[in-house]
Amino acid sequence: MSMESISDIWIGRPRPNPAARLRLFCFPYAGGSASVFSTWPHQLPPQVELCAVRLPGREARMSEPPFARLTPLVRALATGLAPWLTRPFAFYGHSLGALVSFELARELRRRGAPLPRRLLVSGRRAPHQPIIAPAHHLPDPEFLSWIRALGGTPEEILREPELLAMFLPILRADVAVNEAEPFVAEPPLECPISAFGGLEDDRAGRADLEAWREHTRGSFTVEMFPGGHFFLRSARDLLLRSISAHLDDLLRALPA
Repeated sequence: MSMESISDIWIGRPRPNPAARLRLFCFPYAGGSASVFSTWPHQLPPQVELCAVRLPGREARMSEPPFARLTPLVRALATGLAPWLTRPFAFYGHSLGALVSFELARELRRRGAPLPRRLLVSGRRAPHQPIIAPAHHLPDPEFLSWIRALGGTPEEILREPELLAMFLPILRADVAVNEAEPFVAEPPLECPISAFGGLEDDRAGRADLEAWREHTRGSFTVEMFPGGHFFLRSARDLLLRSISAHLDDLLRALPA
């Protein structure tokens, strides 16, 4: 399979940059898709290529069943992204995407593959912390109430039966990926971790983000932004400014 066809499956590049010195792989939140990151490249350093991860069950992969467990998803990602790990890279993930990117880094380490130069996680408690009030097993009415409380799903989807019928299985599968498998302890990663959170996010407060510290032997930072769980929208410019600063640091550390 050619890299182009692999790109069509796993990777979307809103602004292809063959000369980029660094790639940023972005992993969406539950129910999210690669298009969440479509405008981000315009606010990132010019030497960075954004690679938005395309998950099964949405957009161009709508015909494929979504993954409902973390381990098989991470293994598929490790294989599917392997051709794109030929130059330095970093991971960014929000909420579910934070967990997936972290577990993918650990899977890459198990395979002896290249590791991210930095892991950027946002909007999620550290992976060893227990899930508060798991929701993936709830009946539909309670599950939808839980989704509404998060505030990230457009109301027009939740109110339109046909749209909801398509979207609900994807969202439920994503939440199961986030919740269903117990955490397995491993040695900390060598790559630095930066954690981002929303000041009004009661699902991932500062103490929850500080707990990511134990998962790296490298440097660690926490930064908080105005907004709730979806601060990556409400504080987008501030978040991208911080992400860009981290990426600039990585670029400066690369060989000329």
